[in-house]
Amino acid sequence: MSATKKKNQANAAAPERRRELLDTAAEVFAAQGYNATTVRKIADAAGMLAGSLYYHFDSKESMLDEILSTFLTELWEGYDAVLAAGLGPRETIEALVTESFREIDRHRAAVAIYQKESRHLTDLPRFHYLADSQRRFEKAWLGTLERGVADGVFRADLDIRLTYRFVRDTVWVAASWYRPGGRHSPDEIARQYLSMVLDGIAVGG
Repeated sequence: MSATKKKNQANAAAPERRRELLDTAAEVFAAQGYNATTVRKIADAAGMLAGSLYYHFDSKESMLDEILSTFLTELWEGYDAVLAAGLGPRETIEALVTESFREIDRHRAAVAIYQKESRHLTDLPRFHYLADSQRRFEKAWLGTLERGVADGVFRADLDIRLTYRFVRDTVWVAASWYRPGGRHSPDEIARQYLSMVLDGIAVGG
């Protein structure tokens, strides 16, 4: 095989290997925390030498940045599509919750990292976008809840901000126990969750 062909094959395999390494790093960050994780620990989990990892990434910060930015980019692609669909308030909440559980399925470790680390990461210049995303997130959810109250779809006595915090935290905490390929699909979990939140768990009197 020629040197050129070998190089082309290596370049073709690089994106896949990069994704595998990021998936491994995400699991290590989620389990051990960002500060406690070293490049050596990630390399050990990936079955390679620490020096070899630098062939793909210049630092663990770069790895974390790519993990979180990829997750948030996909999340907002889904959220923006929901918000642009012209749905009613209840249907928008249902769609946002469903999209959230789908993202947990696709990026469970990234969600866990975001939950644990975002508060202090926003102090770092490289991660200022986390605060911007949080503001967008809050605006989308609060706006939908407010619209639902104004339209008479949700109760007039609803504490909008408290409801937002409850829904936000109870959805995303699922990353701590959800495992892809488990008994329930993301859409089924979303359906059960929405049934409890919107309709309650007690039998009607």
